[in-house]
Amino acid sequence: MRGTRFQACLYFAAVFQAIACGIHYLASVFLVETPIFVSSVPGNITDVLYGNVTASSLEEILPVFKSGSGPLVVKTAEGEQWELSRCRCTLRINPTHFSYDFDGNKTVKECTGNFAYDHTEVYQSIVTDWDLVCDKEWLAKLCQPTFMLGVLIGALVFGDVADRVGRVKILMLTSVCQFGFGVAVAFSGNYYFFVVLRFLLAMVSSGYLVVVFVYVTEFTGNKVRTWTSMHVHAAFAVGVMMVALTGYLVRVWWIYQIVLSVCTAPFLLFCWKFPETPFYLMAKGRYEETEKLLNVIARVNGLECRLKAEDLLEPGKREDGKSLLKGDTDEQSSKPEKKLTIVDLFGSWRMAGRTCTVWAIWFIGSLGYYVFSLGSVNLGGNQYVNLFLAGAVELPSYLVGCFAMDRIGRKKTCAPSLLLAAVACFLIIVVPADIEILTIVLSMIGKFAIAIAFGLIYLYTCELYPTIIRSLAVGSGSMMCRVGSVVAPFCVYLADIWIYLPQLIVGILALIFGVLALFLPETLGKPLTTTLEEAESLGRKPSKMNDRLELNQHGAKA
Repeated sequence: MRGTRFQACLYFAAVFQAIACGIHYLASVFLVETPIFVSSVPGNITDVLYGNVTASSLEEILPVFKSGSGPLVVKTAEGEQWELSRCRCTLRINPTHFSYDFDGNKTVKECTGNFAYDHTEVYQSIVTDWDLVCDKEWLAKLCQPTFMLGVLIGALVFGDVADRVGRVKILMLTSVCQFGFGVAVAFSGNYYFFVVLRFLLAMVSSGYLVVVFVYVTEFTGNKVRTWTSMHVHAAFAVGVMMVALTGYLVRVWWIYQIVLSVCTAPFLLFCWKFPETPFYLMAKGRYEETEKLLNVIARVNGLECRLKAEDLLEPGKREDGKSLLKGDTDEQSSKPEKKLTIVDLFGSWRMAGRTCTVWAIWFIGSLGYYVFSLGSVNLGGNQYVNLFLAGAVELPSYLVGCFAMDRIGRKKTCAPSLLLAAVACFLIIVVPADIEILTIVLSMIGKFAIAIAFGLIYLYTCELYPTIIRSLAVGSGSMMCRVGSVVAPFCVYLADIWIYLPQLIVGILALIFGVLALFLPETLGKPLTTTLEEAESLGRKPSKMNDRLELNQHGAKA
């Protein structure tokens, strides 16, 4: 740890809060869970029939009730007999005896808004509290798309702001808001406040996740950059597993929300001490602050040498850097700073092509991840165990991704992983439907492969773009990622048209984007770029002809 103590402490502290992002992204799985339910009727129910099963209350029989397999027949203390289903009540007219089958006249009553819920698995969710079923079911389904919309907007907004005001200010702001909005959700009181607070929570969670990747990347060296970036994803997966564990132990939604929000509260105690990154300070011309920070890092790491900011400048710029350190910073800061926007990601044909390819990988990574994840729900079994495993299965993919990225490169890891996901999708289509085990294995291979591409694109994006627009690049890429996550549920719904249509769409896109990824420049072992010119030159091989042209140009000017 000697020589890296300072960076290690910052890294683990920053990554710890990334667990909160995984928590809030997946928390709605149990917040809006709809248990088994039927429409209820006024009056005291004395007897219940469901096929050959009898009971004295709805609570006793609801755990075995299956929607679509017939109604529940109940008898009230007033002697009325009703047939109850999910969203309809039917009154039997003049029944002679109490039995499950009835051939007489019936009167269908509209849903009265009274419902009986099975509390075996879900004791209390927002669905049971606010009766978000039947004609209000769409409100419950709207919660996750609304959250993802907040994630999309937050990724773009905070990524841009972090390039303007600094990484550390955004990390502190989003961390405090994550805790505040997370607890406030538990006390929202009604559905509309709940949705608004969740939307704001999504924005700050996404903002933190975008900026923390840039922050840890700019504080770590080339040798460990791959592992540090991928471990942020591992922290997110831990958050998913915490959601499953908390959901299993706490079945009341507002208590569940408070517990999840408090889990990462310790981070707030020391996030105020986070320093700005040297890359950002240098890019903004704040050389004196850079020198002080480098000296602090050296002292904490036990290094004897005294680091200077100008030592990190290129030889041709060192004299300018020294003059700035001596007192010209005021003159530097007085110059109007060019405001960079998302348009600068398309500043040249080379950068435009790079940006389009990177955005495409972000999109298919998210789309494929959620299509595979949502499809895994159909495997059956305990829902809490399934979600826990869904988070746990990501961990080995990140380990494999780390080894591959450090040995064969970013591009040669990204492209094959997308192509492998495409092959898995196509094989799922051709494999006979009765071989379920093989289908499950192929689905896991597809998710494993897409998770590698999804995990490395964060780091790859950081390395492909310069400091001045790095957060904006990651933020805009994350925006495309969220577009994929919003589209994913609709893609899954296409299975009603043809069961393999989601896999076909993901497979075709993964194949196309996997081929495009082969044209990206390799960044393995290369330092982070600072200017747009340096970033654009990535992947170019210097030629003798170019050197001669440059010499001729300099000679002509002389």
